[in-house]
Amino acid sequence: MQLCALRLLGRNVFQHELRQCSTTPSSATRTPDIPDYNTPVDTASHKLTRPTKLPKKRPTWDGLTDLAKRTKGSLIPSTLQEFSETMKVLKDDERKKLLKEERKKRQRTLDQLNITDFLDYFMEQKHKHTIKDEDMPIKKKSIEIIQANIGLYCNQACSHCHVESSPRRKEMMSKEVARKILDIMASSPSVHTLDITGGAPELCPEFRYLVEGGRALGKDVIDRCNLTSLLEPGQEDTARFLSDNGVHIVASLPCYSAKNVNTQRGQGVFDRSIQALLILNSLGYASQESQLKLDLIYNPLGGFVPPPQAPLEEKYRQEMRDLFSIEFNQLFTMTNMPIKRFNDFLHRRGELQGYMELLIRNYNINTMSELMCYNLLNVCWDGQIYDCDFNQQLELQLQGKDDQKHNKGMTVFELSCTDDLIGGDIAMDNHCFGCTAGMGSS
Repeated sequence: MQLCALRLLGRNVFQHELRQCSTTPSSATRTPDIPDYNTPVDTASHKLTRPTKLPKKRPTWDGLTDLAKRTKGSLIPSTLQEFSETMKVLKDDERKKLLKEERKKRQRTLDQLNITDFLDYFMEQKHKHTIKDEDMPIKKKSIEIIQANIGLYCNQACSHCHVESSPRRKEMMSKEVARKILDIMASSPSVHTLDITGGAPELCPEFRYLVEGGRALGKDVIDRCNLTSLLEPGQEDTARFLSDNGVHIVASLPCYSAKNVNTQRGQGVFDRSIQALLILNSLGYASQESQLKLDLIYNPLGGFVPPPQAPLEEKYRQEMRDLFSIEFNQLFTMTNMPIKRFNDFLHRRGELQGYMELLIRNYNINTMSELMCYNLLNVCWDGQIYDCDFNQQLELQLQGKDDQKHNKGMTVFELSCTDDLIGGDIAMDNHCFGCTAGMGSS
């Protein structure tokens, strides 16, 4: 489903993909203006106390008392009811004014807004910072991550979802496509991680096949988990399956407040998320004695950029420990992308123009050399391939080395090794302002 400036260190790809720490400018650049991201420069005044072991506290959230009972059964009926009500509002207030083709066009492009073109702006910034074209080419590098969007079916229908997943979406990856992904990984030594997303990937038939296949190849496997899918009927052993296979879980939790989570993701989601996290902790995830990694993702509730990652992670850790006795490894902040469902959310509120201006105002050219699209190959559930998951949703097809756009789009079946993609152009458009604002989010 569906943003952080950490450098890739060794095989820890997720720290490369989800970057929010400060990026060290190259000698050819100077730090750009980022008005909504402020850190004191008087570093001599910064103090760091010695770490102390926190005393074990009893969780203070009263809702833990009957949490397991409250979270039994499927979330899907509640999601469908809320989704139907939302769609009715859209039909009454929006769709009478907006033809289907016009809505489709708005979801695919931001060109109609009165904003600068991304590539033009990038060229202006390169000139401003005296960066040569050859020092910052927008070309594919060696592929290290294969990201597989294995289906759009989900038990949730989040307002910020850039892929428009819901229980009504039935698109699923076939065994044939999944097998080809593993074949490509086996013949591509540079690929060290399989990143599985959706929808709710665990609810797709080929999820376990891909997990087991990726691990058998000695690759790291990431599961982009919405947490609540682990509690769906029929998924009772999924958490154990993830721990048995050493899967790195990257879980969405946009707040430690029930009100904010349920507003963004649907009624009942918060309780189920907490219950799922407690289960994962009980299996050893985020334990000091375990290698099982559990990271959390923060998404803003609306049209604003995330707060600085480090202090937000500290706040999350304190709240999660004190209220629920829950542990996690790292928190990553993600900028909501102005496409698909979040695009519509902003459009209905009259905030799309302002949100894009906010992203442009906080553009940071230093993020350009660390974008995930350089070393990532995204595979759609139908086998089509893209530079990233966002380009997939906008149908911006991956381009080959000859700089010619494939009219029908490349598929995994035309690819034997990811080295064939090195040097190809990367497709970029105005949504890329979302990955390059502030300290980066991709």
